[in-house]
Amino acid sequence: MKLTVTENTPRALRFKLEGVSIGFANAVRRVAINSIECFAIDSVTFYENSSAIFDEYIAHRIGLVPITTPNGYTKEDQILFKLEAEGPCTVYSKDLESNDKEVKVANEKIPIIKLASGQKLRLDGKAALGTASRSSKFQPGLVTYKMPEEGVFEFQVESFGQMSSNEIIAKTLSIITNDVKEVRKKLE
Repeated sequence: MKLTVTENTPRALRFKLEGVSIGFANAVRRVAINSIECFAIDSVTFYENSSAIFDEYIAHRIGLVPITTPNGYTKEDQILFKLEAEGPCTVYSKDLESNDKEVKVANEKIPIIKLASGQKLRLDGKAALGTASRSSKFQPGLVTYKMPEEGVFEFQVESFGQMSSNEIIAKTLSIITNDVKEVRKKLE
């Protein structure tokens, strides 16, 4: 097996992998997309919404805002985000205030809603860990590959901001390794 890295930034990783099967390449892609845990706002409680937009629509938009996912958190951890705004203004993802300084919005410039004069929005959102196999809002990024020739795979990993592109691949390989060990244990 031969690995050649062609780009390595926090948001993008590109590498060429040679000497592996298409099954292995596809396993890397699928695990990276579906099995990595990351935070997303999973439930929203509205205390006031005098905008023209339904609560459910706003909750959906907030749920799709990428949330940073540092190591060391478990499925039992819930992070509270508060939002209070009064128009006229555009409410952005930066207006979601976290109760945990380590877990925050990954991109502060995502528009959530425009409020007209006098309109108010007041809510709490709870972020929890999940995987994209449950909902796409938990997907940490995009992982694709192309196969320019037999046995050669050119991977592109693009992070949405929850974690770096390197972390996505490191966690992917850890999950694959643990799964293989588990299968091996059960076969012994």
